[in-house]
Amino acid sequence: MAETARLRLKTRAFTALVVLSNVLGNFSLTWGLRRVGGLLGFSPIAYVEAMFNPWVALGVSLLILWLLSHMALLSWADLSYVLPVTSMGYALAAVVGRVFLHEQISWTRWAGILFIMLGVWLVARTAPRSTPQLRPESAQS
Repeated sequence: MAETARLRLKTRAFTALVVLSNVLGNFSLTWGLRRVGGLLGFSPIAYVEAMFNPWVALGVSLLILWLLSHMALLSWADLSYVLPVTSMGYALAAVVGRVFLHEQISWTRWAGILFIMLGVWLVARTAPRSTPQLRPESAQS
């Protein structure tokens, strides 16, 4: 029982880290690239120059954190749990886009976001892992 509670707590903490690093990383990247002026064409020099913008660098760093925390979360929780639950980031990204980037969001998009949030709520009510923990092949010998 204590193991299950610990798994849920760890999963919730990493889910929050995955969602926040994704939303804030993408926001920082967008904010910085809009200040750089966008990346028109496929010039590698433009991409290197953009990386020196502090907002772009912060966005890239947060998205690296997102990747690492997402990998950790997937190492113990079911894929069918992790992807739906972390999709809450889509809803938060829409709010951040609306509030800070002044994006126009149609009622159709808001309705879709509401469905995503309903799905997150339903999936979050289930156990993070429904399958036994796999051991590496070297440990099975």
